[in-house]
Amino acid sequence: MPMIHFFGHPPATVYALQTIGEISSQDSEKLSWLFGGAPKINAASIDAFFIGPRAAMVTPWSTNATEITQNMDVSGIVRIESFSSCKENNNTFDPMLSAKYAQLDQAIFKVTATPEPVLEIEDIAAYNKQEGLALSAEEVEYLDSIAKKIDRKLTDAEVFGFSQVNSEHCRHKIFNGEFVIDGASKPSSLFKLIKKTTATHPNTVVSAYKDNVAFVKGPTITQFAPQGQT
Repeated sequence: MPMIHFFGHPPATVYALQTIGEISSQDSEKLSWLFGGAPKINAASIDAFFIGPRAAMVTPWSTNATEITQNMDVSGIVRIESFSSCKENNNTFDPMLSAKYAQLDQAIFKVTATPEPVLEIEDIAAYNKQEGLALSAEEVEYLDSIAKKIDRKLTDAEVFGFSQVNSEHCRHKIFNGEFVIDGASKPSSLFKLIKKTTATHPNTVVSAYKDNVAFVKGPTITQFAPQGQT
């Protein structure tokens, strides 16, 4: 049965761990060491105000912390999150990512929200303006043709997903699009022209434009890694 255990010094920072069962005394010692000496709190809940991640928002920090416990041979950890104490009237947090809790208990990671029903788009052009998707007239016409071809209305997720192809971060249609100038197709796309700089003068670049990441040569260093429990 899933359980939530707490480590820390209330009302300061408290670490909440969701596990698939009880934690052994040996694992508790390891976790206490991991949290800078914070002891395990022998209580099912803590009555104080805290700011922490929303139940449905598993943080990158949680993912890394959980993986660290696996490398420490601590089994059964599902999720770890950090909660900071605050005053009741504290609203200085991003509600998109965090929430204010009047109590830390066994339900802090329980997601109660239900998915909204699938919405079929009757008028793609109107939906485009309503949601600010920035689809061009040609794109709206294309989506209308797809809806006719598959003989059903497109859903909100489908139209929204298509609009993200032209997001600020990844303009694939522009970067990899064919250049046609004065009626003549050019051999290089914009993306090929961008990559040409590195291909011509790689300097210390080891790898670039693969999986949205790049690497450059660096100094030779000695890797430090702890061995065993210290």
